[in-house]
Amino acid sequence: MIKLDDVLDRASQKMGVSRTDLKEFFQRGEQVVYAAEAWLFHESTPRQWAGLVVDGDVTIVRGLHGSTRHLAVLAPGALIAESAFLEEEAHGTGAFTRSGATVWQISIAALAVFREEKPDLFYRIVARVAAGISDRLRMASERIAGEEPSQLIGAFRTEHDSLGERELPDEVYYGVQTLRAMENFAISGVFVKNFEHMIEALAFVKKAAAQANFELGVLDEEKMRAISQACDDLLAGRLHDQFTVDMFQGGAGTSTNMCANEVIANRGLEIRGHKKGDYTHLHPNDHVNCSQSTNDAYPTSIKLAVLLSLKDLLGAMGELKSSLEAKAEEFADVLKMGRTENQDAVPMTLGQEFSAYAVMIESAAAALQRIEDEFYNINMGATAIGTGINSPPGYADLVTRKLAEVSGFPLRRARNLVEATQNAGAFAQMSATLKRAAVQISKICNDLRWISSGPRCGLNEINLPPMQPGSSIMPGKVNPVIPELVNQICYQVIGYDAVVSMAAEASELELCMAEPIIAYDLLHGMMILKNACITLTSRCIVGITANRDVCRKYVENSIGLVTALVPVIGYEKSAAIAKEALKTGGSVYNLVLEKGWLTQENLDDMLRPENMTDPREIPK
Repeated sequence: MIKLDDVLDRASQKMGVSRTDLKEFFQRGEQVVYAAEAWLFHESTPRQWAGLVVDGDVTIVRGLHGSTRHLAVLAPGALIAESAFLEEEAHGTGAFTRSGATVWQISIAALAVFREEKPDLFYRIVARVAAGISDRLRMASERIAGEEPSQLIGAFRTEHDSLGERELPDEVYYGVQTLRAMENFAISGVFVKNFEHMIEALAFVKKAAAQANFELGVLDEEKMRAISQACDDLLAGRLHDQFTVDMFQGGAGTSTNMCANEVIANRGLEIRGHKKGDYTHLHPNDHVNCSQSTNDAYPTSIKLAVLLSLKDLLGAMGELKSSLEAKAEEFADVLKMGRTENQDAVPMTLGQEFSAYAVMIESAAAALQRIEDEFYNINMGATAIGTGINSPPGYADLVTRKLAEVSGFPLRRARNLVEATQNAGAFAQMSATLKRAAVQISKICNDLRWISSGPRCGLNEINLPPMQPGSSIMPGKVNPVIPELVNQICYQVIGYDAVVSMAAEASELELCMAEPIIAYDLLHGMMILKNACITLTSRCIVGITANRDVCRKYVENSIGLVTALVPVIGYEKSAAIAKEALKTGGSVYNLVLEKGWLTQENLDDMLRPENMTDPREIPK
């Protein structure tokens, strides 16, 4: 129990429950270690445990989309997922650890046993938990709504760029170039602020650049610290609402880069005690963008954002794989008919069918993991076209090392910075591999819709959990809405791949101008596919049940059964049985018994799942 005793002391003081009682309770759990950037649970997934943070920190967030709200950071001694004491509904928030965490977890099943064995102690702990939840809800409400009432815009400031002067509300942190981009690119209504990993990536890049510039003597320590602290604010989930540039934009990402420069500069000015827009003390271009160009900072940020998104996606795919494996084990003894080209083939088990789905997800995830290494090659230090103009000697290597340190990824300087600045091939490769995952997930959803069809006039081999009434006119109809949803998401991801391919091909001479649409399609595609996996797992797969009798009857009545009988009764007899069954509508099973070609004991032995679904010695 690493540090558990020390943490129990803190938890005991906070909760007003004796340390002895808490220790007795927590001894029923186990220690779970989470790697950096790992998710402990996702919003809307079923609660599985309650726990105590033992080491590291855990960030609580709200919202499955890219504009996730950071509600709280839990330190050692804090309870996590404690609502499991009170209810077994889905999580209302998500939780991840930025730098790694150790959590002591007690399962839902252990909680139930503890409640039966020690009801007095259980409900004393529950009372303290309820009070803590109330406090956290109040803080979360303040975090979402803002502690102070909304205020009318008051003062304005004037900023200028090479095109002239513009007024901005003094409340905003973005500047004149962001304002022009907002006016020029009012296209989709989907803003950079909806993609938190992109903002985090930009913060990593700007922080690493500031540290490298300081060490090389081109940025003083005070400016470096102000930039770094502003970047830390972005990494903590603050000021994301200031990234108001549309994801669809011209200029190869310049507007996004300048928005980051302006927000960081104005927050840095605020930290240093200056007014927003007073750029003589900290300038968006001269200081925040020092030794950089959009052409190296922006594609590097996209790569980092993809790496962060990939961790989320792979975690969700891992959960989907595990849920399919659990169903494969549950359905291992359910005999059913396999089908090829929508026609009866030969018997198999429902467990084998779900096991195949699990391997599909595993193989798709492995393919994505193999692509990850490509994204460690970055072109920071390339500046405009790869020559490193306006950067000091040694900057490219140093900023790459700094960025690896602050981001936690094993980044390396691209071998040829001119090539890396214009070549979008890695993005195309990731998109194609993402498409592969979407194709495989969609195939699984197609099958789920088919084998659950009915309930009276379809296959009806499985039941999907009913999620909502299915029709405004047909009473009692329940549709397979979750697989349908996931199918559509997969179609979108497949379509995105065509766009990314065209955008990567559009690179001309020393720059790919279409990187903004690559960023949008990759990051949005990964986000919606991640959410699709979470939803498919928690709202469909885990609730699937088998109609065992229906599956068995299909096998007994199927003409395909005769294929399994050929080695025993011969081809001619098997063909005759098939012909007679088709003509009369009779059961292959019953016809074999009527003709006395096999005893019921022998036939039932053949129909045992373990004998029908694996190679075996043929009985004589």
